[in-house]
Order: sequence, then structure tokens, then C-alpha cells
Amino acid sequence: MPWLSVTIFLPLIGVPILLFWRGIPDPVARGVALLASTTTFVVSLGLLGAFDASTPGYQLVERATWVRSIGLQYLVGVDGVSLFLVMLTTLIIPIGILASGSVTRNVRLFMACSLLLETAVLGAFLSLDLLLFFVFFEALLFPMYLLIGMWGSGRRVYAAVKFFLFTMFGSAFLLVAILFLFSRASGQFGRGTFELTKLQHLSLPPATERWLFLAFFIAFAVKVPLVPLHTWLPDAHTEAPTKGSIILAALLLKTGTYGLIRFNLVLFPEASHYFANAVSILALVGIIYGAIVAMMQSDLKRLIAYSSVSHLGFVVLGIFAFTQQGMSGGVLQMVNHGISTGALFLLVGLLYDRTHTRQLDELGGLADITPLLAGSFMVAALSSIGLPGLNNFVGEFLVILGTFTANRAFGVLAATGVVLGAIYLLWAYQRTWHGPPNERYRGLADLSRVEITAVAPLLVVMLVLGVYPKLLLDRINPTTNKIVQQVQVVRHDQRLLARGGG
Repeated sequence: MPWLSVTIFLPLIGVPILLFWRGIPDPVARGVALLASTTTFVVSLGLLGAFDASTPGYQLVERATWVRSIGLQYLVGVDGVSLFLVMLTTLIIPIGILASGSVTRNVRLFMACSLLLETAVLGAFLSLDLLLFFVFFEALLFPMYLLIGMWGSGRRVYAAVKFFLFTMFGSAFLLVAILFLFSRASGQFGRGTFELTKLQHLSLPPATERWLFLAFFIAFAVKVPLVPLHTWLPDAHTEAPTKGSIILAALLLKTGTYGLIRFNLVLFPEASHYFANAVSILALVGIIYGAIVAMMQSDLKRLIAYSSVSHLGFVVLGIFAFTQQGMSGGVLQMVNHGISTGALFLLVGLLYDRTHTRQLDELGGLADITPLLAGSFMVAALSSIGLPGLNNFVGEFLVILGTFTANRAFGVLAATGVVLGAIYLLWAYQRTWHGPPNERYRGLADLSRVEITAVAPLLVVMLVLGVYPKLLLDRINPTTNKIVQQVQVVRHDQRLLARGGG
């Protein structure tokens, strides 16, 4: 069975129904989208079962030629880095659909955009052809733009345009670099190709490799986002509907960190070493800056948005430590952040649906009124903080350990981000759920059965991964170990050349 292609394109089955059945009732539209996304999740479980945990390379590879004369092909495969990002995607999309009950305008288009986004994200995570990756990477933009611009709040058009322009700016550099690699492959191999496994064997002068690294890096740094390219994210999160924020935090940001591992490190190992300290410093700035700015926010959703800047800094720091612990911790933390921050945005959205405010000074005392919602928020916040026994702890610990091994100063600075994260999240929890209750919130409904169905899987995954991270690490480690070894070989060769060795 072509597991990967079925997983990628299965969500599209619901799109024609949603787009062309104009009289479809809203509940039926939600049901179609939920059925398509849930079926995709079930199929992805088959992908998980077919994956060989002991194999570090690409598995279940599928290939089809588009235009042989110019090397265009459909090429997808999965490894330990992309496997659980695929699982995260297929889990988050149906949860987001369940949580979108507050969307009452043009529901069928909203659901169609959700399914289109799922296919684009899955395609980006599984593409082994650079041009195919670029197509899926760009395909994310339009449905996400619509989700923010059509169903967002307040300054939604401004936030959507800003998101679109920032991402397009980065993608322009990416496209030019991909085309340059194709032309260089034509000269060295006698035939142009966009295939990742072939392009990684290109012989490039150090200066050329560094310029190409920067072109790829800008595109992915915008998506992560790294400081100072982060300014679109708080606006997009604040104005996006609940489902948009969930997808943005849990999935779209991961295409940036994934791209750094899959393309920057694999294609440009020498340049990766050359820029490692600079990138690590940017990551540390993001960790500390994001946490400090989060502490200053009065809008709960904006606070969580800045927490993403801080948490994704940990991922980038782990990647560029070039250690087994750091790399595996970074990949694990991508999944963990998607679960915990996705849950926080989901719960803030449910809270906003009830109170119609996200201002911390207008909330308070809600734990007694909505205990299930408060308890769920507490678990998600503790997970995001990195409490031992919950999922984020292991990922952050591995990142800090791997970074400390490579650079003690960087490791110590990263640890301060954990402390700052505990401060702003516990402060936000206390102000939202405890203290004197506001009389206007008396009688608010607690979580409904549908909402519990959306929230519960995320809380269960937080606990399972916190107690038994080996479930993921056994499949992640072989791939990350291979990538680290490949990069370390380049570093070793550089040292020999610097010493005049052979």
C-alpha cells in the first residue's frame, strides 16, 4: 500500500464536496471534514506500524516521474525526523475541527481550507524532492491566509497580509537557492535534479555553500520564527480563530525547524558549522526575549504566542548543538510543543467563547465556575513549563544537556528560559483561574462532551510522552544519530585541513 501518498492526499477527498455542494448544511460540512481528517489519522497509524525503528534512512519511499527531461518528480519518504511530525499533523487537524464550533460563517469553506492545509503540511514533511517540497511549503500560505483574514478577529486583515508577506519574502530566497542547486547539479552530474539524496553529494565551494545556507535559513527562520523575523507571529496568533492558532503553533512553525534539519544540515554541513554559533545566539535571544516579552502581556493569547518564540528557540538551539542529545531533544520538542501549545490555544479559544475576553485583568476566579476547563489549562501549562512527568520535560532536558555538552555558556543561558517560562505561565494561570471571581461569569458552562473529546487526547499524549518518551526516541534516535555523524565528519575534516593534515 502507498502509505505516504494515501496519507498526504486523503484529506483532499472532502474538499470537492465542501467546495461544490453549495447547499450543504453546516453540521454536515463539519462532519465531512471530521471524517476525512479522522480517516487520515487512522491511516497514519498504519504508517507508524510499517515504520522500521532500527533503520536510520528514508523508508516507504514512493517515486513517480513528472517531466524526465528536466528532472521533475514526485518523491516522498519518511524517517525518524518526519514520522512523528506526520502523526502530530493527523492528530491536530481533527482536534481543531472539533474545536471550531464557534465558526458559524461560511463553514464549508473554513473546513475545506483546513483539509487543504493538512495535505500541504503532510506533503512538506514527507517530500524528498526540493521542488516538490517548495510546492507544498508555498501551498500552506493561501489557506492559512484565508483562515486568519476571513475568520479572524479585530485586525485580521493586517495580520493575514503581514503573515503572507513575511513568508513570501523568505520563500523567494529559498526558490532562488533551489534553482541554483539544480543548475549546479546539471554541471556536475550531467543532468539537473531536485532530489535531496543526490544534491547532498554536490561539491560546492565553501563561499557558495554559505550563501546557499543563508538563503535556505532565511526562509525557515521566518517560519520558526527566529528573532528578529518573528514579528508576524504574535499578530497572526492574536487575530486568528482558535483552529488557526492551533494549526499555526502546532504545525506551521514546525515546517521551519524541520527544514533546518532536513535541508540546511544535510545539504550544507560545512556552512552549518560556520554559522552554528551565530544561529545558536539567535536561538538564545529568542528563548530569553520571548519569555520576557510574554511576562509583559495582558492578552492571554498573545502571551502564549510569545511563549512559542521562546520554546522554538530551544528546538533551534538543540539542532545546532550538533550532539545526539540536542538533535533528538529538538525533534522531540517539536512534537511536544505542538501538543502543549496547541492545547493552550485550544483552551484559550474555549475560554474566549464563554467570556468574550482574553484580557488577564478582566478574568479571575474561574476555577470554581469551570473546573474542567481550569484543570485542563493547568495540565497544559505545567506541560509547557516542563514539569517532570509531562512531555516537555524530556525534550527540554535533552536540548539543554546536548547544548551544555557542546557549549556550557549556551547551556546555562538556555536553562534560564525554563525558569522564565515557569514564571509567566504560572502567573497567567493564577490570574485567569484563581482570585476573586467576576460576578458576570457566574453560570458559565464548563467543557461540553464535544470539547472534552477535543481536549482529552492532547492531555493523554502529554502524560504518555512524559512517562514513556522512549516510544518516540527509539524511532527518532537512529536518524538523528546519522545526521549528527554526517555533520561531525565535516567538522573533523575541517580540523584536519586547518592543521595541515591529509
